[in-house]
This record gives sequence, structure tokens and C-alpha cells, in this order.
Amino acid sequence: MPSFDVVSEVEQHELKNALDQANREVSTRFDFKGSGANFTLADSTITMHAQAEFQLQQMLDVLRKKMSSRGIDLYCLEAKDPVIHAKTATQVLLINEGIDTPTAKKLVKMIKDAKLKVQTAIQDQQLRVTGKKRDDLQQAIALFKGAELKLPLQYKNFRD
Repeated sequence: MPSFDVVSEVEQHELKNALDQANREVSTRFDFKGSGANFTLADSTITMHAQAEFQLQQMLDVLRKKMSSRGIDLYCLEAKDPVIHAKTATQVLLINEGIDTPTAKKLVKMIKDAKLKVQTAIQDQQLRVTGKKRDDLQQAIALFKGAELKLPLQYKNFRD
């Protein structure tokens, strides 16, 4: 039976390239000269360091522009509140990967409400969709693409 997996992943290589480009732009911009503003990546968190809170917002705009030009969906970023000390300001950005259980249940409910002839199974951080016909699977993909989800979805492991 044909099947595919619905996942939510961020390509790490493209993320690192976007961070390098953003660091390079921040280091060469006139309004950031000598401020020591930079981005650091550790596991699935990006930390922004700057001298003032308004610089953090400018840095976030630069990072979003670089990420979108590299093909990374911006819904994967979750910005935490900035932490401001005497002469430094830091902000943590979380990179969301994987489909959490409530979202997966929402996707399953969408398929059941649409009465598509497919079966779904939640497998850890992904969703497996199987059906008898390829057309049914394509309808499920169209349904997910048409939904307003705050989560970037990719469709992988299509098997006929």
C-alpha cells in the first residue's frame, strides 16, 4: 500500500549557512560596528548577543531575511523574551523540529473530518499516512498544504 511520512525538520546545513551570513552582515553593518553583536548556535537554540534591546530586534530581522532566502520556513523559530543586563542584551531563539502529539492529533482529526480513505499513525515526531490509492495520498497532502498550521511540514518516504 502506498504511504508517506509527514515530518517537520530544519535542514541544519542551510541553518548554519544562514547564521554565517547573518553574522557576516551584522559584523559589517555600520550601526553594529564595535558592538560585538553576534549569533551563536548550540543544538537547537540560537542565542543573539548585542549591546541593546533594539539591536536584538534588528538582528532578528537580519536572521529572518537570511533564513527565508535559504529556504528555511520561519515558523520553526520561536523567540523567547530578551534578557537585558547592564551593557548586554541576549535573546534565545528556539528551533522547533518534529510534530508534537497535540499537533499530530489535530492533523489526524483533519483527515478524519475530510473523510479521506487513508489511515494515519502517529510515530514519535512524525505522522505516517497510508492509503490504497496514490490519489488519496495526494488529497491528504493537499489538505495539509491548505491548512493554516504554524508549523513547516515536509512529506518524505513516499512508497508506492
